[in-house]
Amino acid sequence: MMQNGEFNGQVRLEELQKYFPGERDRIFQTMEYTRLKIHAGDIGAIIPAGHGDIPVIFARGKCLPEAWENSLIALFTLGAFLQTQYDKAGDPPSLDATMLMTIGEPLSEPMIHRSFPGGLEDLEEYRQEVVDGIKNHWIRDPNDPEDNRWEYTYNERMFAYRVPGLAEPVNQFEGMAQALAKSSITRRAQMVSWQPWIDLGAYDPACWQSLWGRIMPDEQGRGILNLNMRFRSRDAYKAAFMNDFAFIDLGNKLALRVSELRGEEITLGRFVDQSDSYHIYGSYFREFFDGFLKLLFDRKNFEDRTWTKEFAEPFFEEARPVIKRKIREQDEKYGRKE
Repeated sequence: MMQNGEFNGQVRLEELQKYFPGERDRIFQTMEYTRLKIHAGDIGAIIPAGHGDIPVIFARGKCLPEAWENSLIALFTLGAFLQTQYDKAGDPPSLDATMLMTIGEPLSEPMIHRSFPGGLEDLEEYRQEVVDGIKNHWIRDPNDPEDNRWEYTYNERMFAYRVPGLAEPVNQFEGMAQALAKSSITRRAQMVSWQPWIDLGAYDPACWQSLWGRIMPDEQGRGILNLNMRFRSRDAYKAAFMNDFAFIDLGNKLALRVSELRGEEITLGRFVDQSDSYHIYGSYFREFFDGFLKLLFDRKNFEDRTWTKEFAEPFFEEARPVIKRKIREQDEKYGRKE
């Protein structure tokens, strides 16, 4: 909790003890760790919670696991308590904030945090879903009221954005690459997901909203692709890491495509990730406390809380045929529709 620009750990300690009875020592430990992170400039509040303000907080790190870890610490200690429309009777309110997370070198190692919920097979499957579109054929036919498959995939919105009245879908990924290839300083290169004619009334509308990019030369004149990504709503603990892992891979794919079109090497630079609502649901506070926070303090060295992508690659390779088989079995079970 920020008061007069200073972090007041005692106030936050008392707030959190209501939801974590008997955990005063661990919460106090987290408050002290937060104080160090604020002093180092790794996390902070741009607008603190209070007076009806949803807090605007930031976190940064050189690599993805560092930035994500810092974002969760910031949310736990600086976020506001807010009810959601998904709460059940007796659930604590969620922890929520508008989050600005910056990853300085998104392709740097280590790339994987051990605390993300799920396994390496899940991470590879999700990467393929976003980058390669392996589940695009699971999207429902909007003209069939009996079709209860998915409303969208992020890949479909990027590579085949459908607009009523247009005969062909729009490949936003290629359009963004072409725009950056034509002019490195353009401010118009972006992809969006929102389709108001569908999403305003959808049960589960798209969370990811946009990806914007611009190229800036470094001191040696090499082109660096800077990306800004925005989510309207984001499960900070259970979804954000996998989102970022996949979109960073997509960003690298974009940099390679722009390099091909421009005839010069363009590399991926800093990655800014904004979430309008970055939250941890009260219904699984205990899971977060016993999972993420426990690992944070049980393993003092950052290296012991992370894996390199090089370490994970054999597991990814082993998972790829399993993922193919899983998709095929689902298609056979429910009947594949194109």
